Amino acid sequence: MELGEWGNYLISINVIGFILFVVNTLLYTFTEKGQIDVLLTITSLLGGAFGIVLSMLIIDRKAVKGNMMSRVFVICVLVIQIVMFLYLTGNHKQDFTFEFIDFFAEYKLITNYLIVVNIATFIAFVIDKYNAVTNRTRIRIVTLLILSFIGGSIGGMLAMYLFRHKIRKDYFAVGLPMILVTQIVLILYVMNI
Repeated sequence: MELGEWGNYLISINVIGFILFVVNTLLYTFTEKGQIDVLLTITSLLGGAFGIVLSMLIIDRKAVKGNMMSRVFVICVLVIQIVMFLYLTGNHKQDFTFEFIDFFAEYKLITNYLIVVNIATFIAFVIDKYNAVTNRTRIRIVTLLILSFIGGSIGGMLAMYLFRHKIRKDYFAVGLPMILVTQIVLILYVMNI
Protein backbone atom coordinates (compact mmCIF):
# COMPACT_ATOMS: atom_id res chain seq x y z
CA MET A 1 0.00 0.00 0.00
CA GLU A 2 1.46 3.31 -1.05
CA LEU A 3 0.93 6.19 1.34
CA GLY A 4 1.69 9.04 -1.01
CA GLU A 5 3.00 12.45 -0.02
CA TRP A 6 0.17 13.28 2.40
CA GLY A 7 0.46 9.95 4.17
CA ASN A 8 4.21 10.36 4.58
CA TYR A 9 3.69 13.94 5.79
CA LEU A 10 1.10 12.89 8.38
CA ILE A 11 3.30 10.09 9.68
CA SER A 12 6.32 12.41 9.88
CA ILE A 13 4.52 15.30 11.60
CA ASN A 14 2.97 12.92 14.13
CA VAL A 15 6.34 11.31 14.90
CA ILE A 16 7.73 14.85 15.36
CA GLY A 17 4.78 15.70 17.64
CA PHE A 18 5.40 12.56 19.69
CA ILE A 19 9.12 13.35 20.09
CA LEU A 20 8.49 17.04 20.87
CA PHE A 21 6.06 16.10 23.63
CA VAL A 22 8.63 13.71 25.15
CA VAL A 23 11.29 16.45 25.00
CA ASN A 24 8.86 18.99 26.49
CA THR A 25 8.00 16.62 29.34
CA LEU A 26 11.70 16.13 30.09
CA LEU A 27 12.26 19.91 29.99
CA TYR A 28 9.41 20.47 32.45
CA THR A 29 10.83 17.75 34.69
CA PHE A 30 14.47 18.87 34.75
CA THR A 31 14.52 22.63 34.04
CA GLU A 32 12.69 25.76 35.09
CA LYS A 33 12.71 27.29 31.62
CA GLY A 34 13.19 26.06 28.11
CA GLN A 35 9.83 24.46 27.48
CA ILE A 36 8.80 24.18 23.87
CA ASP A 37 5.05 24.66 24.20
CA VAL A 38 4.94 26.96 21.17
CA LEU A 39 6.54 24.27 18.99
CA LEU A 40 4.00 21.75 20.26
CA THR A 41 1.14 24.10 19.43
CA ILE A 42 2.45 24.69 15.91
CA THR A 43 3.09 20.98 15.39
CA SER A 44 -0.43 20.08 16.51
CA LEU A 45 -1.92 22.66 14.14
CA LEU A 46 0.20 21.29 11.28
CA GLY A 47 -1.31 17.83 11.73
CA GLY A 48 0.71 16.33 14.58
CA ALA A 49 -2.04 16.28 17.22
CA PHE A 50 -2.38 12.48 17.10
CA GLY A 51 1.32 11.99 17.88
CA ILE A 52 1.11 14.44 20.77
CA VAL A 53 -2.01 12.80 22.24
CA LEU A 54 -0.42 9.37 21.84
CA SER A 55 2.69 10.63 23.64
CA MET A 56 0.50 12.08 26.41
CA LEU A 57 -1.17 8.71 26.89
CA ILE A 58 2.14 6.83 26.99
CA ILE A 59 4.52 9.28 28.70
CA ASP A 60 2.51 11.68 30.86
CA ARG A 61 -1.05 10.61 31.63
CA LYS A 62 -1.28 12.76 34.74
CA ALA A 63 -3.48 15.77 34.04
CA VAL A 64 -2.81 18.70 36.37
CA LYS A 65 -3.89 22.32 36.34
CA GLY A 66 -0.64 23.37 34.67
CA ASN A 67 -1.08 21.15 31.62
CA MET A 68 -4.88 21.10 31.37
CA MET A 69 -5.29 23.86 28.76
CA SER A 70 -2.72 22.32 26.42
CA ARG A 71 -4.47 18.96 26.69
CA VAL A 72 -7.88 20.46 25.94
CA PHE A 73 -6.39 22.33 22.96
CA VAL A 74 -4.58 19.32 21.47
CA ILE A 75 -7.56 16.99 21.88
CA CYS A 76 -9.88 19.53 20.21
CA VAL A 77 -7.39 19.98 17.38
CA LEU A 78 -7.12 16.19 16.99
CA VAL A 79 -10.89 15.73 16.70
CA ILE A 80 -11.13 18.52 14.13
CA GLN A 81 -8.18 17.05 12.18
CA ILE A 82 -9.83 13.62 12.12
CA VAL A 83 -13.05 15.18 10.80
CA MET A 84 -11.08 17.13 8.17
CA PHE A 85 -9.19 13.99 7.14
CA LEU A 86 -12.42 12.01 6.78
CA TYR A 87 -14.03 14.83 4.81
CA LEU A 88 -11.04 15.31 2.50
CA THR A 89 -10.86 11.58 1.77
CA GLY A 90 -14.42 11.71 0.43
CA ASN A 91 -16.32 10.27 3.37
CA HIS A 92 -19.32 12.58 3.07
CA LYS A 93 -22.50 13.26 1.12
CA GLN A 94 -22.38 15.15 -2.14
CA ASP A 95 -24.79 17.83 -0.96
CA PHE A 96 -23.44 19.54 2.16
CA THR A 97 -26.15 20.65 4.60
CA PHE A 98 -26.34 22.90 7.65
CA GLU A 99 -29.85 21.79 8.66
CA PHE A 100 -29.21 21.31 12.40
CA ILE A 101 -32.89 21.54 13.35
CA ASP A 102 -33.90 18.84 10.86
CA PHE A 103 -31.02 16.61 12.03
CA PHE A 104 -31.93 16.87 15.71
CA ALA A 105 -35.63 16.40 14.93
CA GLU A 106 -34.83 13.21 12.99
CA TYR A 107 -32.35 11.76 15.48
CA LYS A 108 -34.19 12.03 18.79
CA LEU A 109 -31.74 9.72 20.57
CA ILE A 110 -28.85 12.12 19.91
CA THR A 111 -31.03 15.08 20.90
CA ASN A 112 -32.11 13.40 24.16
CA TYR A 113 -28.54 12.38 24.93
CA LEU A 114 -27.30 15.95 24.48
CA ILE A 115 -30.11 17.31 26.66
CA VAL A 116 -29.32 14.84 29.46
CA VAL A 117 -25.53 15.32 29.33
CA ASN A 118 -25.90 19.13 29.31
CA ILE A 119 -28.24 19.03 32.32
CA ALA A 120 -25.81 16.70 34.13
CA THR A 121 -22.86 18.97 33.30
CA PHE A 122 -24.78 22.05 34.43
CA ILE A 123 -25.63 20.35 37.73
CA ALA A 124 -22.02 19.20 38.21
CA PHE A 125 -20.74 22.77 37.74
CA VAL A 126 -23.38 24.09 40.18
CA ILE A 127 -22.49 21.46 42.77
CA ASP A 128 -18.80 22.29 42.37
CA LYS A 129 -19.54 25.98 42.86
CA TYR A 130 -21.59 25.22 45.98
CA ASN A 131 -18.82 22.99 47.31
CA ALA A 132 -16.25 25.73 46.63
CA VAL A 133 -18.27 28.30 48.57
CA THR A 134 -18.93 25.96 51.50
CA ASN A 135 -15.37 24.52 51.63
CA ARG A 136 -16.45 20.98 50.79
CA THR A 137 -14.85 18.37 48.58
CA ARG A 138 -14.75 19.64 45.00
CA ILE A 139 -15.53 17.87 41.76
CA ARG A 140 -12.31 17.12 39.89
CA ILE A 141 -11.42 19.41 36.98
CA VAL A 142 -10.98 16.36 34.75
CA THR A 143 -14.53 15.22 35.55
CA LEU A 144 -15.98 18.62 34.60
CA LEU A 145 -13.97 18.68 31.37
CA ILE A 146 -14.92 15.11 30.45
CA LEU A 147 -18.60 15.94 30.96
CA SER A 148 -18.09 18.93 28.67
CA PHE A 149 -16.21 16.84 26.07
CA ILE A 150 -18.88 14.16 25.87
CA GLY A 151 -21.49 16.71 24.86
CA GLY A 152 -22.12 18.92 27.88
CA SER A 153 -20.19 22.01 26.84
CA ILE A 154 -23.30 24.21 26.59
CA GLY A 155 -24.46 23.18 30.08
CA GLY A 156 -20.97 23.79 31.44
CA MET A 157 -20.69 27.22 29.82
CA LEU A 158 -24.16 28.19 30.99
CA ALA A 159 -23.39 27.26 34.61
CA MET A 160 -19.94 28.82 34.38
CA TYR A 161 -21.28 32.23 33.38
CA LEU A 162 -24.54 32.18 35.38
CA PHE A 163 -22.78 31.31 38.63
CA ARG A 164 -19.43 32.95 37.82
CA HIS A 165 -17.64 29.69 38.41
CA LYS A 166 -14.30 28.76 36.79
CA ILE A 167 -14.36 31.90 34.62
CA ARG A 168 -10.74 32.75 35.46
CA LYS A 169 -9.40 29.32 34.54
CA ASP A 170 -8.26 29.27 30.92
CA TYR A 171 -8.99 25.57 30.51
CA PHE A 172 -12.66 26.45 31.18
CA ALA A 173 -12.98 30.05 29.93
CA VAL A 174 -11.19 29.24 26.66
CA GLY A 175 -11.46 25.45 26.75
CA LEU A 176 -15.24 25.13 26.89
CA PRO A 177 -15.88 27.38 23.86
CA MET A 178 -13.14 25.44 22.05
CA ILE A 179 -14.84 22.17 23.00
CA LEU A 180 -18.19 23.57 21.78
CA VAL A 181 -16.69 24.52 18.40
CA THR A 182 -15.18 21.04 18.14
CA GLN A 183 -18.57 19.48 18.88
CA ILE A 184 -20.28 21.67 16.28
CA VAL A 185 -17.70 20.59 13.67
CA LEU A 186 -18.22 16.94 14.65
CA ILE A 187 -22.04 17.21 14.49
CA LEU A 188 -21.81 19.02 11.16
CA TYR A 189 -19.71 16.19 9.80
CA VAL A 190 -22.03 13.49 11.18
CA MET A 191 -24.97 15.29 9.55
CA ASN A 192 -23.21 15.01 6.19
CA ILE A 193 -22.02 11.40 6.10
